[in-house]
Amino acid sequence: MAIDLPEVNLLLEERTPPQIAAWAAAQFGGDLVMSSSFGAESAVLLHMAIQNSPRIRVIMVDTGYLFPETYAFMESLRKRFDLNVWVYRTHQDPVKYLHDKAEAFDWRNDVDSCCGANKNEPFDRAMKELAPAAWLRGIRRDQADTRASRQIVEWSRRNNCYAISPLLPWSNRQIGLYMKEHELPYHPLVEKGYLSIGCNPLSCTRPVLPGEDPRAGRWAGKEKTECGLHVDQSLDSAKL
Repeated sequence: MAIDLPEVNLLLEERTPPQIAAWAAAQFGGDLVMSSSFGAESAVLLHMAIQNSPRIRVIMVDTGYLFPETYAFMESLRKRFDLNVWVYRTHQDPVKYLHDKAEAFDWRNDVDSCCGANKNEPFDRAMKELAPAAWLRGIRRDQADTRASRQIVEWSRRNNCYAISPLLPWSNRQIGLYMKEHELPYHPLVEKGYLSIGCNPLSCTRPVLPGEDPRAGRWAGKEKTECGLHVDQSLDSAKL
């Protein structure tokens, strides 16, 4: 199924995120999947998606380092929304991997390799096995400079499918209003200052300080800003 991306993006920029999620469901049906980290505001996109695709396959990558609160939050949302969650994990022991790769056990020195082995490989495997035509993801333009120029619908040659970002144009305020309207919960660590939640504090996540970027707590002290799932050098926003 080929889509005229410039035309579709022009149309969808005028739509609300719930309308974009509904468009994706109508366009791709059972060939649509979504990813969720079950992070700070993950309830928003999950709620939008299931309004039109109640049994949408939700890909969740378990790196082996997630906060206990993240597992509990996933389970609470799974029960509340009757989610169809597909958990993918690394084939290796993540702790052994880090210690083997470490220099004097300072395993934060190789955060790219850690994300590659424990997050990107399972996700890429999920996408190959599930082979969707399109993938819903929760990125927003205001989260980071690396996301500011993204389009709502892009083609990912890496995953061989369309990447659709319904929340892309929304602000923190709009996210908050939607959550309040639909009585959706934040991840429990948000109240402790974690605004972007990845792996546990011994690896890649700390609370965000007042005035900091919401993703400042990820890989603090490193130049790294993305785990890699949403970095695709072959993304194409041209007509296919």
